[in-house]
Amino acid sequence: MTRREKLLRMLQEDPDDAFLLYGLAMEDQSAEDWESALASFDRVLTVDPQSVAAYFQKGQILARLERPGDARSALEAGINVGRKIGDAHAVGEMTEFLQNL
Repeated sequence: MTRREKLLRMLQEDPDDAFLLYGLAMEDQSAEDWESALASFDRVLTVDPQSVAAYFQKGQILARLERPGDARSALEAGINVGRKIGDAHAVGEMTEFLQNL
């Protein structure tokens, strides 16, 4: 059984587990299944709107897909959340990525 299959099995038991959803998104990203990864990151953000890592990963994928407007929106949202929760490191990384977009 692959890691992705294990995550999907665990998500059947707890479909709103942000950690498992994030893991699934990262697996999809590693497989370069961009649309599935984006959908999974969106699910993470629905369950945990303070997941700055999900905003950052989503922004990076959107930039890779040459969707700069969508990437900017995701990164700006993540920066706002990062500021609210006091995650200066994530804010700095996303700000730098946004400036280079």
